[in-house]
Amino acid sequence: MTQHISPFLKGQMILAMPGLADPNFSKTVTCLFEHTRQGAVGGIVNRVHPFLSAKSIFEELKIDYGPTAETVPIHMGGPVHMGEIFVLHGPPLEWQGCLRFTPGFGMSNTLDILKSIAIGNGPEIFMIMLGCAGWGPDQLELEIRENTWLTCPFSERIVFEMPFESRWKAAMQSIGVDPALISGTAGNA
Repeated sequence: MTQHISPFLKGQMILAMPGLADPNFSKTVTCLFEHTRQGAVGGIVNRVHPFLSAKSIFEELKIDYGPTAETVPIHMGGPVHMGEIFVLHGPPLEWQGCLRFTPGFGMSNTLDILKSIAIGNGPEIFMIMLGCAGWGPDQLELEIRENTWLTCPFSERIVFEMPFESRWKAAMQSIGVDPALISGTAGNA
């Protein structure tokens, strides 16, 4: 399967091919927040931390929070900057340091958005992540050419409405790919 590789994939999702053995990225869906000549950064949207909730994060940061904090999951955004918090979110997009990656979605990692989320005044849709995924110059492009990743348009439905364990398969199917029919071996035809 030959893919057209856009020079920059900011605002897209990348889907791990079935043969990707790296446990950090096996069967992941990653939203790309930035992609330039200097590299790419994104967040994995289909891995939830097994023990943490937003309550844990708010307590660690000494942020006052409301009763819903305990039910807000923390996603494992990737193996880079694992001690940092990133928030993928919809409107409003006027938070300090908000990086818009599509016209209606952004990524923020400042206290103002966390404090607002903690008391129920944050964006209507959001995802809190610990860590992110990062690639150096030309690294992601090389991995795509090596058939490590498929690209896919960003989908609010997949990222925010589907159960996290269904997102990879749903994203694959959204681009017409049946994961069961893909070889686990990378290569070029």
